[in-house]
Amino acid sequence: MADEQQPDSERQEGGRVVYSRLPKESAAAQDGAHAEPVSPVGAWHLPGGREVEPLLPVLLISFMLLVGLVAGLGWLSQNELRAVSQNVQTSERGQTFKISYLLQLRNALSALDTEARTRQEQLARHDQQGDIIIPFEKKLGHARDEVKNLLPTFDRLPFAQEPQGRAFRQTLDDYLHITEDPRSYSLDGFTRFRDLTLQLDSFLEQVGREQEDLSRQRINMEQAAAARIARLTFIAAALALIIAALAVWELQRRFRQLRASLEAARRERQFSTQMLEGMVSAVAALDSHARIRSANHAFFKLFPQATVGASVYDEIAADEGTKLLTSATSARVTQATYHGRWLLDTDGADDRSRAPRSYDVWSSPLNFDGEQGQILTLVDVTEAAEAEAELRRKTALAAVGQAAAQVAHEIKNPLGSIRLGVAMLRDMTENPEAHNTIELVERGIEHLNKLTIDVTEFSRERELALAPVNINELLDTSLELVADKLRVKQTPVERHYTEQALVGELDADQLRQVFVNLIANAADASEPQMPITITTERTTLSREAGAHGAHAATVPAARITVTDQGHGMDEQTRARLFEPFFTTKKRGTGLGLAIVKKIVEQHGGRISVESAPQQGTSFHVELPLNLSL
Repeated sequence: MADEQQPDSERQEGGRVVYSRLPKESAAAQDGAHAEPVSPVGAWHLPGGREVEPLLPVLLISFMLLVGLVAGLGWLSQNELRAVSQNVQTSERGQTFKISYLLQLRNALSALDTEARTRQEQLARHDQQGDIIIPFEKKLGHARDEVKNLLPTFDRLPFAQEPQGRAFRQTLDDYLHITEDPRSYSLDGFTRFRDLTLQLDSFLEQVGREQEDLSRQRINMEQAAAARIARLTFIAAALALIIAALAVWELQRRFRQLRASLEAARRERQFSTQMLEGMVSAVAALDSHARIRSANHAFFKLFPQATVGASVYDEIAADEGTKLLTSATSARVTQATYHGRWLLDTDGADDRSRAPRSYDVWSSPLNFDGEQGQILTLVDVTEAAEAEAELRRKTALAAVGQAAAQVAHEIKNPLGSIRLGVAMLRDMTENPEAHNTIELVERGIEHLNKLTIDVTEFSRERELALAPVNINELLDTSLELVADKLRVKQTPVERHYTEQALVGELDADQLRQVFVNLIANAADASEPQMPITITTERTTLSREAGAHGAHAATVPAARITVTDQGHGMDEQTRARLFEPFFTTKKRGTGLGLAIVKKIVEQHGGRISVESAPQQGTSFHVELPLNLSL
């Protein structure tokens, strides 16, 4: 196990974690199928419990800050423009008022001067010609009052407090006083009016210059306002860049988290996929309607017609497979449930995989889209079932062997006495019929004697006397031992030996017994003059894990095949062929092939048979060449 203090990340070779759950995921996995899903890192939740995407608050806050910044910039710019506009308007209104006032004062003075001069001319004609004087006094007083009414406004003007303004005011007062006396007006009126006009022109020029200054000032104020707005825009742009940079940084951080989560999810999905696809057991995830939502390769190989989305009640399997799926999904399960051991036919690539295989069927609950589904698991236990059957067979055979050995021992002693008595009877009579009867009894005695020998041989556990043995040479010596039987039936033997050396540590005597038995059986099954074939080749043999936990491996092996062209065997006969005391011969003991199988397996090899009615029979013996016991 990996160190618990090591972080959940990829580690160095020798301790690399392919996938590790987060603590919340592990807790959720331990709580069962109804545990709530783990929220992503940084997720927000509304008061109602509704989850908000982690990136949404960042985007909203950034958007609100930028909107606020733009609104603030617009408000400040508007205030700047409003201030400049108000200042300019105030100054322009002041200048306009000054010009209007000065023009109005000038018009009033001109009217007063005109009336005063007209009155003076009338007085002069009266003195010279005696003309009637038109009464202008009232109108002249009206013009003077109008000028006097304008004087308080002049006193409020800025340049009224200046020396030139005070001099103008004094001149104006003197002029008003002069206009009251025609005699004084005739002496100084023209001069005073000229001075006032010149001063008013000077004021108008001053106001014109001020207006020009105001225009320049307005331009300067607008430029200053534009500069302030530019500074505010720069500050706003800088703040916007800072906000955008912070938002991008936060988004990048969130994206890194999201990418890490996606990568972890991808690795988990890849790990789960590899784990499921690498499983020998067939696994399928079913929803509440018994539809296949996901399955591994072993499941689709076992049910080739099944597809994702199909129901297990559809015709996706043969009768036995349909019964299996229906039985396993007939009821909802709340915990892991065992549905028994089923035997299914498979369509594999080799003969071994085409044979029916045994499966232990399990189902466990699965929360699928808020509904209760289940995980269906079919565990291939064919080898385990065969091992269990073999163990039971060996246990039964051991018990039978012990009993048979005891019976054979009890039969052997009286059998010797019977043989001796029969021999004495043969010597005591010359009757041909008696001799025929005695021969019949002797054949029975020989059969019983062979049976006791075979039973003793079968029940005895002989240790192997290992020595270097050449398989091809061992087959030749075995043929010499059955040469008489082959000669009687005129059975030719075709030898197809490999040129490769087939030498291993084997027990020659016991293997010779194996080959003699197989060749003799082939000769018995063949018609006269029908050949039998003996073939040898080099192959490999799988060996199971050893007692110290070594992994299963393959070792060099020799394959010996003995083939006849007899009538062959049906499936039922092949299934019982190696059972003790099972025989198809009239006078066979049924222990020959059982002893053959026992010797071959004691060497760490295996024996198999291929046969079909009217197609002959082939026995395959595979023996390891480097067996070490």
